[in-house]
Amino acid sequence: MGDASTVSAGSPFNEGALRDWLAENLPGFSGNLTVRQFQGGQSNPTFLLEHDNGPLVLRKRPHGTLAPSAHAIDREYRVLNALADSDVPAPRPRLYCSDASIVGTEFYLMEFVAGRVFADPLLPNMAPRERHALYDAMNDALARLHQFDWRAAGLDGFGKPDAFFERQIARWKKQYELTRTDRIPEMDALLDWLPAHIPHDQTASIVHGDFRIGNLIFHETEPRVAAILDWELSTIGHPIADLAFNCMGYYLSQDDPIARGFVGIDTNTLGIPGEQEYLDAYSARTGRDPNPLWRFAMAFSLFRTAAIQQGVYARALQGNATSSDAVQFEDCARRVARAGAALID
Repeated sequence: MGDASTVSAGSPFNEGALRDWLAENLPGFSGNLTVRQFQGGQSNPTFLLEHDNGPLVLRKRPHGTLAPSAHAIDREYRVLNALADSDVPAPRPRLYCSDASIVGTEFYLMEFVAGRVFADPLLPNMAPRERHALYDAMNDALARLHQFDWRAAGLDGFGKPDAFFERQIARWKKQYELTRTDRIPEMDALLDWLPAHIPHDQTASIVHGDFRIGNLIFHETEPRVAAILDWELSTIGHPIADLAFNCMGYYLSQDDPIARGFVGIDTNTLGIPGEQEYLDAYSARTGRDPNPLWRFAMAFSLFRTAAIQQGVYARALQGNATSSDAVQFEDCARRVARAGAALID
């Protein structure tokens, strides 16, 4: 699940209280406990718990003042439970705790999944054939998620299948306005254009909301996704929104330190599938053609991502961001919004 190190000063909690809670609630817990924090990510702090019966992962809400609907740990736990016996690769959840007195906020435990995590979407030091296979495995994992029967799994009420884009635009507009520090003209342009171009298509599936290569654990030796991580933004919604988010790299610069993409790179030489090839592979797996919705879905995904990045920057100013590089997100939000505005210009 990536690299883990000592617990950061921004995410402290009482390890003694956690140890006592585990002794009471986790079968087989011995009392020996080492806590380390996974690095990277801007969302819910995530920790590696090592004890005598093997590793577990703890994921919790951040400290500080948060938007009312943000960092919904209970929703993550619910969707992981629903997926536990499916062919969608996801960590198996173990325990949920709503008592904020244990580690400062509510949290849940899930299994530790060994494997490879790739922070850089360009997959350096790999042969083109390996890159292509990993990208195809990512495409397959997303298709499996979007084919999952969420109603049969008891996820009615997890999200509203109708008017997904309308509600999402309103939600992220509100979040952006709550966290805006300076005016971004491109965001204003997107907020004018998007509501006027919402498609009538009401297709619904589980959507992950943050489906990208950095949120996947790949098998240690095979080109196969072992687990999809970070389900904070998951809901019931339009699957092409998820696919568009996954494909934003085709619209972002290779030089961006935060939202690194493929613009200016010969992806064919690297073995990374081109955008249309990736869409065709998804269409073959799901029977859905994303092309009629693509311009809108991509503009929406870039707008939504810029709104999220602005929120990360605002949390950095308040001192409760999860990652130390959060202050870079103001410039990143502007660049992502610019890419979205270019699509509608």
